[in-house]
Amino acid sequence: MPVLIVTGTGTEIGKTVVTAAVAAAALARGRTVAVLKPAQTGIGPGERGDVAEAVRLAGPLTAAELARFPEPLAPATAARRAGAAPVRPDEVAVAAEKLAAEHDLVLVEGAGGLLVRFDERGGTLADAARLLDAPVLVVAPAGLGTLNMTALTAEALRARSLTLAGVVIGSWPAAPGLAERCNLADLPEAAGAPLLGAVPEGAGSLDPVEFRARAPRWLAPRLEGHWDAARFEAEAGAGPRSGTGSGPGRE
Repeated sequence: MPVLIVTGTGTEIGKTVVTAAVAAAALARGRTVAVLKPAQTGIGPGERGDVAEAVRLAGPLTAAELARFPEPLAPATAARRAGAAPVRPDEVAVAAEKLAAEHDLVLVEGAGGLLVRFDERGGTLADAARLLDAPVLVVAPAGLGTLNMTALTAEALRARSLTLAGVVIGSWPAAPGLAERCNLADLPEAAGAPLLGAVPEGAGSLDPVEFRARAPRWLAPRLEGHWDAARFEAEAGAGPRSGTGSGPGRE
């Protein structure tokens, strides 16, 4: 898995912290890691972006950013309004392939969700994943609404013959409610793919040394960690399930 695409079911759900956690876990195993952000929106020159935050949390890795646009909008819109050239999927693929030639793992973190447009032609992160033939890791929220958003993202991946590596919960609450606890079992069903981790809320505020030490506890072995979904579900108190439907309060 030299290249892993990291997307989300939406924005502000923890993609950057999850990306940093995956990077930290891989670094702890002695892997060489690069993080690529194709399009960073909502920040200006000299401001700290998502890649810089991943470096701060995860430690020594190669950071790459193809373009940044000042307004917090979808990349295609932000580029147009800035009068700047957009990022295109083939440019993302070329940059990721170059990094993959020199690193054990390249994490490509998207902006927003899977089908957010990069350019005026409708190019998306999904197109970059197809060009790279790379698996996609989906970051999802823990609570109400996540099952539908996750299922839609998974369906979009399958429609494009892309591989869904699994799902990671981007911000697991300190005091989970019934919906969050039930979603631990329901998310894999919605995605048709395994739950590969749960990053605790506030993880991005941890001291970087502590973040790096704890990151493998949040991620499954497939992501270089030692998190176990069944044990986590039991400890969270999800309890026995009654049927397979989502039911009230289960989405």
